[in-house]
Amino acid sequence: MTKDSGKRKVEPRKEPVKDFFKDLVFVLVAFFFLNSFVLASFEVPTGSMEDEIMAGDFLFVNKFIYGGTTPRTIPFTNVRIPWFRVPAFKDVQRGDVIVFEFPGQRDEAQSSEFMFYLKRCVALSGDTIQIVNRLLLVNGKPAAIPRNMKFNSYRISPPGYPEPRIFPKGAPFNEDHWGPVVVPTKGDVIQLTPENLEQWITFIEREGHTVGFDGGRIVVDATPTTAYTVEHNYMFGMGDNRDNSLDSRFWGFIPDEHLVGTPMIVYWSWDPDIPIFSIFPKLASIRLGRIGTLIK
Repeated sequence: MTKDSGKRKVEPRKEPVKDFFKDLVFVLVAFFFLNSFVLASFEVPTGSMEDEIMAGDFLFVNKFIYGGTTPRTIPFTNVRIPWFRVPAFKDVQRGDVIVFEFPGQRDEAQSSEFMFYLKRCVALSGDTIQIVNRLLLVNGKPAAIPRNMKFNSYRISPPGYPEPRIFPKGAPFNEDHWGPVVVPTKGDVIQLTPENLEQWITFIEREGHTVGFDGGRIVVDATPTTAYTVEHNYMFGMGDNRDNSLDSRFWGFIPDEHLVGTPMIVYWSWDPDIPIFSIFPKLASIRLGRIGTLIK
């Protein structure tokens, strides 16, 4: 039989506030890692990819497959910051649906507002793309038709009838008759002339250079030149809802560095036109049949 020494066992003092902040930091770091490099959520604002993807769909986007990146902007702002990408698991293939940083309208060197776009990649660097009477040709052959591709109008713009908004500026193209144009590849040399410079100014500016004339000569970064060497690889994106999609036909090529990921599945869907404060109509608009839809 042992004697009681009279001493109590001292319980470790709990520090709930400190533990809470430790858990919070862990959760934030885990969220930052997953959202940056593995998986992100994306709300679809427009119907350019209907009926494959609907306006009001919420998607999980796989960022790991093409190489995730650190945040491109300060969170909750449009302020751009330096970022880096981890190695990709695979390259984009023709026909992949991709999420990417919008490069800007046709005549913008950079989009006035940072935003992500969603389109189908129909052509890669080095491909020759052409649209003839609405038929998409890649390297002279008809491209695979997406399962839900559609046109909303029977009216087809005639060849040679220029659409004022079309890319590149001044080209005699429209959305139903476009090209042929080769999607630029890193290392390509573009011959510049006073006659074609208008078509390439924004492209060169998007690669970080200034372009203009000096005494009748073309200058890039204040250096006279007659040629420009492409610095990145590019893709060409189109919406499946062909008559309701402002895509590469209108604003140009997608730089590979703007790639974010590919959508995998719809995890929520409702009518985006109903205000969130209209609670019951909003809930009534939930599309249960869309939830769990795989994107192809």
